[in-house]
Amino acid sequence: MALDPRRTVAELGELARLTGDERGAQRLAWTPTWARAREWLRARLAELPVEVEGDAAGNLWATLPGGSPRTVVVGSHLDSVPDGGWLDGTLGVLAALAVLRRLADAGEPPLTVRLVDWADEEGARFGRSLIGSDAAAGLLDGEELAGLTDRDGVDARQALAAHGVELARMGEANAQLADVVAYLELHIEQGVELERRGLPVGVVSGVLGVARHAVRFQGETAHAGATALELRRDALLSAARLALEVREIARRHGGRGTSGDIAAVPGIVTAVAGEATLLVDQRHETHELLADGELRAREAADRIAADERTVVEWDTLLRTAPVPFDPLLVGIADDVVTELAGEALRIPSGALHDAAAVARAGVPAAMLFARSIGGRSHTREEDTHPKDLETAVRALDALVDCVLRRLA
Repeated sequence: MALDPRRTVAELGELARLTGDERGAQRLAWTPTWARAREWLRARLAELPVEVEGDAAGNLWATLPGGSPRTVVVGSHLDSVPDGGWLDGTLGVLAALAVLRRLADAGEPPLTVRLVDWADEEGARFGRSLIGSDAAAGLLDGEELAGLTDRDGVDARQALAAHGVELARMGEANAQLADVVAYLELHIEQGVELERRGLPVGVVSGVLGVARHAVRFQGETAHAGATALELRRDALLSAARLALEVREIARRHGGRGTSGDIAAVPGIVTAVAGEATLLVDQRHETHELLADGELRAREAADRIAADERTVVEWDTLLRTAPVPFDPLLVGIADDVVTELAGEALRIPSGALHDAAAVARAGVPAAMLFARSIGGRSHTREEDTHPKDLETAVRALDALVDCVLRRLA
């Protein structure tokens, strides 16, 4: 059986129709629609000579035995954000399915090959991303999820138990990576660098580190009409000024800087805000510049607080180190993409991916990106040209083939 990228594009459309509606994809993790997507995948895996199993963290695995127990893993995730796109995650899983089909028909591969559909990459329901891959990587204690609830008040323990996952046993998924010598993932770019360069596919150099904080300014509530400007201790104004500084810091450092929300108290137009909390997200591909950007933001916050006569406090919500991908695998990916597209553009990923969790566990990892139209993602408008999807499937297949021959 030859590789059939057009079949993959057709299956992506079929899965989108099965698990989406007029608002977009609805494959929210730990829901019936997500389970329906997995049943659809299981039905296609049943056609192949593979062993299909779930692990203690809810990840789905399909194993094609090879001449050695040393294993190459290929995959991504089926879950989506609410009203999401048809390609985010699913492209990587269904492209891995296409590769598995070709390998199964070609006879025993030199190494064992496994497809994985990671559970809850998005974190859209309970606010904790990379649940399945972090558990397999030994980076998640399932009890961390205890007490988390979704927007409807459903407890995470209850939701995961409905899909056979016990929080206390999630760490057992770590055994899945015991013999893995390479992890490969294809994903849509969710950005515009490939589109700008006119390239259908690119190579991911690594994943940006993230520093995320809630920055709280404490001022003094006062009457909006009766309080002179020079007498105010305006917490909202302090937060707004910091939001502008975060953007300028990112511009100077070449990374990312986002202010996602300002919550002001009392939050009425007739009162000066006595308290305001700003959510700040900073990202960079080097430890040094990420740390320096965070330092500059803290210095700016102190300076603004002094100017506005407010008090500032920082609460760290998340800090992850930058993750460079394996040089050998990235080099092989460069060669594959150059052969297919004429140029191998290396792109750092500003978004988190399961590949980053696997790499943090010490497993050599690499990723490919497929060109996104307009960089849109996490929306029903997310799209990639069919020809680009086909090229991306071919690139993943060639990458897997080269890695198998190189590591055998």
